[in-house]
Amino acid sequence: MAKLKPSTIIVQGNEIRLTSKNEESYISLTDIAKGFGDSKTMIQNWMRTRSTVEFLGVWENMNNDDFNRIEFEAIKNASGSNVFSLSPKKWIETVSAVGMTSKSGRYGGGTFAHSEIASEFASWLSPSFKLFVFQELNRLKEEEAKRNNLEWNVHRIMSKANFHIHTEAVKKHLVPPRIKNTKAEGIVYANEADILNVALFGMTAKQWKIQNPEMTGNMRDNATTEQLLVLSNLQSLNSKLMEWGSDAEQRLDILNKTAIDQMGVLTMSASLKQLPKEKKQLKSGK
Repeated sequence: MAKLKPSTIIVQGNEIRLTSKNEESYISLTDIAKGFGDSKTMIQNWMRTRSTVEFLGVWENMNNDDFNRIEFEAIKNASGSNVFSLSPKKWIETVSAVGMTSKSGRYGGGTFAHSEIASEFASWLSPSFKLFVFQELNRLKEEEAKRNNLEWNVHRIMSKANFHIHTEAVKKHLVPPRIKNTKAEGIVYANEADILNVALFGMTAKQWKIQNPEMTGNMRDNATTEQLLVLSNLQSLNSKLMEWGSDAEQRLDILNKTAIDQMGVLTMSASLKQLPKEKKQLKSGK
C-alpha cells in the first residue's frame, strides 16, 4: 500500500478512505462498515459466509499468481459452519491474498480491499449504500480524468506556442528571401515539422495519416501528455540548432536522441509501477 495520505470520499456523512496498489483502487472496508455497527465485527460476519469465501477465492484465483489454493480449499470446506470464523488478517496470511490488506499508520488503520471486493461487501451491507459509494467513487474518477485532460491541454497549448518560435526560426535561418511567400516556403516549413515528427513519433505526418485513417485530427492531436511535453522541448532545441547552423541530418540525429532520453525519463515512473506484475508473469512462466 502507498504510504501517502489516502484520498477520501464522503457518503451519507461517512468519510471513506481510498488508496491504490499496483494502479488499482482499494477502498476501506472499515470505513464502509462504520454506519452499520462495529466495523471489525461486520467484516468478520461477512467473511464467515460460504458465498463470501467462494467469491474471495474466485477473485484471488483470477488476479493472484501466488494464491495458495490448497489452504483456500481447507477454508472453503470449513466455511458456513456455526463455529467457522475468518478475519482479514487470517485470510491474507493463510492464502497469500492480495485483494485485501490490513494496515495501520499515520492516517488510521483498518481493512482495505480492491474495489471489486469492496463492492461485494457494500452490497452485503446495503445495496442502496453501495450505489451511493460507487456513485461518489465514479465522480472522483471523473474529476481525476478532467484534471488529466487539463494537463494534456496545457501541454498541447505549450507545443503550439513553441511551434510559433520554431516557425520563426525556420523563417529566419532556412527560408531564403527568393522563396518567401511561395509554395516552396511552405514545403520548407512542412519538412522541418516532419523532422520533429520523425524524431519523436518515428514517422512523418503523411505516414501517420496513412497508418491511422480512422483517427480524427493529426498525430499531435492524438499524442500523449508526455509526447507533447517532449515535442515542446524539441521545438525549442531545434530552433537553437538552426541558429547554430546544424544541417537537417545533424538536427534529426540530435533531436531523436533527445526525444528517446526524455521519453525514457518521463515514462520511467509508469514502468516501475508495472514491475510487480511483470515479476509475477516471469515467475509463473507467462
